[in-house]
Amino acid sequence: MPRKGNRLIALLSLLILLSLVLMTLNIKRDQRPFFFESLIASITSPVQALFTQVASSVTGVFEHYFFVVDSAGENKELRKVIDQLAEEKNQLVERLKQQERIASLLPQEELQENKLKVATVIGRDATQWSKVVFIDKGTKQGVRENLAVMTNAGVIGHVIQSTGTTSKVLLITDSRSAVDSLFQGSRVTGVAVGTGKNLVNMKYVPMNARVLVGDSIISSGLGGTFPKGLKIGVVSEVTKMKQGLFQDITVKPSAEFSRLEEVLVRMP
Repeated sequence: MPRKGNRLIALLSLLILLSLVLMTLNIKRDQRPFFFESLIASITSPVQALFTQVASSVTGVFEHYFFVVDSAGENKELRKVIDQLAEEKNQLVERLKQQERIASLLPQEELQENKLKVATVIGRDATQWSKVVFIDKGTKQGVRENLAVMTNAGVIGHVIQSTGTTSKVLLITDSRSAVDSLFQGSRVTGVAVGTGKNLVNMKYVPMNARVLVGDSIISSGLGGTFPKGLKIGVVSEVTKMKQGLFQDITVKPSAEFSRLEEVLVRMP
């Protein structure tokens, strides 16, 4: 028994000594990790790396989200500013174009002498049978019934009804319209009658009168509504019937009715 106890004590002493030697060797080797430490590190390192990568990705997503939210808010405000500037530019362009159109209507001398009054077209008759427009001048501005209305291109019609601030204008293309007219070259007279479309017929022109396509027609001054010499249009078609007293003459009006924006009312 004593020998076995001595052997056990000797074995334990040897193990302790071996441990001390190994620890000393580990320190001398620049403190390199033991095998178990290396094994644990090799197992945990990928997990730590994955965790770090996921954490970085989540952080990046949140940073990008808040950046996008901030950018969206800034873009919305910038869009409002851009839209406002675009609207202001559009209004300025329209005002400039309006002034250019008004300036081109007729010589400024007549406007300054109050012989003509500028009016804006604010409405049109919705029916296909009636050719009527509404303007923004009425009795308060001196506009009354039977005053001629025109543009720089020519006559467009006459006032048939006025209220305080608006007036109703019957166009010369309306089938109810009739304007005493004459050919500017030959001085042959007739009556320009509306067709209900965008054309006018020159009525009561004798068969023996020489009429050619392209002849100009002006107001004759008869009837009291239209002063003499205002442009009506030009002849676009001439037909001489074998029977009858008068020629069938179609006239294209000088004014462009589909583009009416500003007009001139000839004051009394």
